Order: sequence, then C-alpha cells, then structure tokens
Amino acid sequence: SHKYTIRKNTVAIVSNGTAVLGLGDIGPEGAMPVMEGKALLFKEFGGVDGFPVCINASTADEVVDFVQRIAPTFGGINLEDIKAPECFEIEERLRASLDIPVFHDDQHGTAVVTLAALWNSLKITGKKMEDLTVVIAGVGAAGVAIGKILLNAGIGDVIGCDREGAIYSGRGNMNSAKEWFANHTNSSRRMGTIGDVMKGADVFVGVSGPDLITAADVRSMAKNPIVFAMANPNPEIRPEQCDGLAAVMATGRSDYPNQINNVLAFPGIFRGALDAGAVTINEEMKVAAAHAVASAVADDELSEDYIIPSAFNRKVVDAVAAAVAEATVASGVSRRR
Repeated sequence: SHKYTIRKNTVAIVSNGTAVLGLGDIGPEGAMPVMEGKALLFKEFGGVDGFPVCINASTADEVVDFVQRIAPTFGGINLEDIKAPECFEIEERLRASLDIPVFHDDQHGTAVVTLAALWNSLKITGKKMEDLTVVIAGVGAAGVAIGKILLNAGIGDVIGCDREGAIYSGRGNMNSAKEWFANHTNSSRRMGTIGDVMKGADVFVGVSGPDLITAADVRSMAKNPIVFAMANPNPEIRPEQCDGLAAVMATGRSDYPNQINNVLAFPGIFRGALDAGAVTINEEMKVAAAHAVASAVADDELSEDYIIPSAFNRKVVDAVAAAVAEATVASGVSRRR
C-alpha cells in the first residue's frame, strides 16, 4: 500500500480544535480553515498531500480510536491544535500503536526550529550549550517539547514557568506532563515568578501569551541575552521594547526579523519520512531536521537579524527532507531495511 496507493504521499492533518493558535478551543468547525491552510503549506512546500480531518472528539480515547481506524489510508499523521495535556497522551499512544509517522507539530515542529535558531544564536553570542540557563514561559505542548529537545542537545539548565510561576519538583497543581518537566529540569529548584527566575538567565523562550515580560526582565538577564518571544500573534515582549537589550531577538511573526516558524520543519520532515519509508519520527530525525534548518544560514550570512532562514526559502525543505531521510535509515526506522 505504501508503494501502489495514495498512502505513499498522503498525510492526515487531525485536529479536534481544542487549542487553535491564538484562538483556543473553537471546536472542529472553527479549526477547519486552519487545517486547510496547513494542507496548503504541506503541498506548496513539501509536495505532500495533506488532508484536513477535523473531528468531534473531546477525549484522548476518542481521538486515538479515530486515528487508529483511519490510519490504513494515510502514510503519516500530523496532529494539530489539540490541547495539553491530552496531546501528549494521544501522540504517545498513536506512536506506540501505528507503523506510520505520527507527529504533533505544535510540539515538535516548534521545538526543531527553536533549537536551530538557538544553535545559530550561540555563534553570535559566543556562548556554549552546556553553560546556558534557559527560561521557558508556557509549559504546554510547545514548552514541554522545547524543554526536551534542549535538554537532549546538552543545555545546562532549563526552568519552566506556567501561570503559577516556576515549575520545580514537589510543586503542587501540575498535570503529568508538568510533573515530568519538574523532575527533569530546574535542578536548583528555583521558585517565584517569571521575573524572578529570569534574573541571570541566558535565554528566554516564550510560548505562552502577550506582554508577559518587560524590558526590566530582559535587563536582569545575563550578558548578551537571547530572547525568543514566540507567542502569536502578540509576543511576550515586542522587539521594540528589547532594542539594545537583547543580543538576539526572535518572534513567531513575519513582520519582524528572525521568524521562528514551523513551516521550516514539518513539510521537510514528512517529505523525508515518506521518501525513506519511515515507520515513526524519532529524536534522531528531529535533530537532523534542526541541523538542516540551522545550516541553511551560512556563516558569512549570519547576523543578529538573520539567525533563521526565511519561511519562503525553498532550499530549506529539500535540505530538511534529505537530512531526515538519511537519519531515518541510519536510525533503523525505515520499513525498507
């Protein structure tokens, strides 16, 4: 079926509309235009046939059951705009039960591009991964995935913050994903508000909401701070407020330099996974994708206003696809081995 049917190039874009970017829980009908847009991006950038599938399903069991039943039609599953913590369970269960790539883009697409942007930012600031303290605002789907990929990349310390402040081992009122996060980060058990834990930090990563931090918070960070304020459409702090304060500033918006955009990752990741006959998407494939995105900016092009390639750079998808396909085979997750 992966050779002779549409499976070879078709991805289901599955959402229940419970966490649509900037809009929240608007239901499957409200999510449909967003999923149609995602399908267009898949086709335009990766040549992948994405099919929007918006479902009336509120529980993890319902989503998992539905996707398992439709999986024989598709070569891959892209989970989209499903709220935390259900999104973690859904992806984990589907990855375990299906033999096709399953990818929650809100988690891993964001994490891949964030890691690429950070690697290039370190070239500008001269800092090293192992020496960094990173503060992540927002410990939902994107925040947890970013924390995991940064830890795997060798980050010195990560501190996550939610609406109640810093996350640390032993804190109350946490779901299972935050419990995992607490047990693997914030080794010094720092407590307090986002402003409290930003003092002395090297990197701020925002995947939360608008106007969360101030210029004073950025001033309190370590020398040459890196600020990724990625809440969309309104960032945690606007670049104008960080002018002259941050060594590197990035957002999720297209009208500022350094847009950290998932479209740099997911079309190429699925293109490479489908081409290589991948049965899953593993950490090796994600890291390979991040390296490919970062490498799209040549050293002689690199600057504080250009740490990440444009979303319209057509070379990125080909580079990501090739790197992911190679990692698929090398890590032993191709059905063709």
